[in-house]
Amino acid sequence: MITYPNAKINIGLFVTEKRTDGYHNLETIFYPIPLKDKIECHISDTNDSSLIISGIRIDGNTSDNLVMKAYNLLKLSHNLPNLNFTLEKNIPFGAGLGGGSADAAFVLTLLNTTYNLGLSIAELEYIASKIGADCPFFIQNKPVFATGIGNEFHPISFSLSGYFLVLVKPPIHVSTPQAYKNINPQKPDFDLKTIHLLPIKEWKHVIFNDFETNVFIQHPEIEQIKDSLYQQGALYASMSGSGSSVFGIFPKQVNITNLFQNSFVWSGFLA
Repeated sequence: MITYPNAKINIGLFVTEKRTDGYHNLETIFYPIPLKDKIECHISDTNDSSLIISGIRIDGNTSDNLVMKAYNLLKLSHNLPNLNFTLEKNIPFGAGLGGGSADAAFVLTLLNTTYNLGLSIAELEYIASKIGADCPFFIQNKPVFATGIGNEFHPISFSLSGYFLVLVKPPIHVSTPQAYKNINPQKPDFDLKTIHLLPIKEWKHVIFNDFETNVFIQHPEIEQIKDSLYQQGALYASMSGSGSSVFGIFPKQVNITNLFQNSFVWSGFLA
């Protein structure tokens, strides 16, 4: 059994209000991109399940990985065998790309299909919601307008097919609490649901990531990456989520990886 979880980017991220539970309501667009991890699983020959990770190093115990969390959640209510998982990690973590959530969601879908569990999309999304706020997005894996804490999804007719994406993840960790520091929640002037009506070259004037203000002060290197992408011809560039990855959308293929030698860089056409 094998599956290929993909990452996502945030197009626009407006922090709209502080909630009574201490969280913040957001407005953003989640857009899937073809940067993918690889997960394989096989029935275990022992009485235990396991996870082996290769590729990008992930700190922490493998038992705490979201792949295992997804598997264990399903096993609580379904008769699943012990499984050995291998995860080839290609999506940087702590990057605002949803890689861990994607891994978990794709495992849920893979096991549901392989073992004929009969779970509906709504049921899979409910289980995924127990793992992470953005995890349910990857069940259907289509562009959505997201609200709430990034856990309420609304279908949106929107495509970037044919555009070229350059993604840069510098070796910088951004603290989410620090990203929220000094945030002034407010309703945005631009309605992201109407994004399909606006040419991409005009996005930079009205579509913002509210986290950039604080993050750029703390880590000016991230702002420099965004500026470099614009200098190289990006129609739109932005930090994804609370960072630290930055992406640029280009009208055609470019080769600028040499500009970011100390960073993780991925590029490819969008679907």
